[in-house]
Amino acid sequence: MTIKDIVNTLEEWAPKAYAEDFDNVGLIAGNEAWNCSGVLITLDTLETVVDEAIEKQCNLIVSFHPIVFSGLKKFTGANYVEKALLKAIKNDIAIYAIHTALDNHKKGVNYQIGQQLKLHSTDILIPQKNTLKKLTTYVPNSNADALLEKLHQSGAGALGKYDSCSFTLTGEGRFRGDETSNPSIGEQGKLTAIEERQLHLLFPKHLESKILKTLFKEHPYEEVAYEITSLDNNNQNIGIGLVGYLPSPMEESAFLDYVKTSMKVTAIRHSNFIDKKIHKVAVLGGSGSFAINASKQIKADAFITADLKYHQFFEAESQLLFLDIGHYESEQFTKNLIYNFLTKKIPNFAFILSSINTNPINYY
Repeated sequence: MTIKDIVNTLEEWAPKAYAEDFDNVGLIAGNEAWNCSGVLITLDTLETVVDEAIEKQCNLIVSFHPIVFSGLKKFTGANYVEKALLKAIKNDIAIYAIHTALDNHKKGVNYQIGQQLKLHSTDILIPQKNTLKKLTTYVPNSNADALLEKLHQSGAGALGKYDSCSFTLTGEGRFRGDETSNPSIGEQGKLTAIEERQLHLLFPKHLESKILKTLFKEHPYEEVAYEITSLDNNNQNIGIGLVGYLPSPMEESAFLDYVKTSMKVTAIRHSNFIDKKIHKVAVLGGSGSFAINASKQIKADAFITADLKYHQFFEAESQLLFLDIGHYESEQFTKNLIYNFLTKKIPNFAFILSSINTNPINYY
């Protein structure tokens, strides 16, 4: 098992294509070609976590948060970022960060919060735009079904709960090859007309190269005519945050107690009570103030997130209840999510949950 094997598995699950633009997702240190001795899974890559990886003979750290967000110009050990990186590099330990690629996964960070709260009938709070593309191509009628099947196997035409989705039109295709051509249908230098089907299939953008490779391999023509169109549609299967319903409506004080117990938190900052039972709940792990308006628009009764500023609590405006449960606290179950995925996907390999609490905030 190489580092690249682990990286490929993670990126099939949470493609880097869906990470936020500001983020630094992917392999931060190390070499993909290294053999992997073990994987340590953590929320944050601190120097103490690198020490733990050394002790437990893991040469790959899979971290939720990236230790490096922006470019470094010096490696002198002057701060906690440089110290962790220097120690990792010195001991041949690779670091991989998954962060917002997993935030935007339908069953990622916020899905896990929803599981803790037992939310049902869930949807993505803020669906991503510009993540869907459409393939249009033209194929002889007799080859259309076989090509469609191969494209479906490559991931084209999958929409939410449905697969094998496509739209076709029938028409006449005309072409003439030059003296260097080798047409599979018709003759060199002669105009050929044939009944063709125009195929339309939607696909997620991270599969484009795979789908085009399939198209070129399976299409019968020497020259394949095709179009790729980028769509502005919201993608209901990719995006950040979650909205769902509690098992039953709760009084506000009972809801706060329920969140404290379910999320294993000791303190919650919240806005003024709105004198209303809580049933519809929006959640966004980590710093989620940018989702305040989205939570209002979907008429949530409560919005659970972290890192709200003083003036942002006023934005509740008696419409919904804001809960700030803490950044670490909102994401603390994410490393279990990563661990459970990897152990199921690659059984009988050394995946280890970090035992270090990396929360930098303490309560007195």
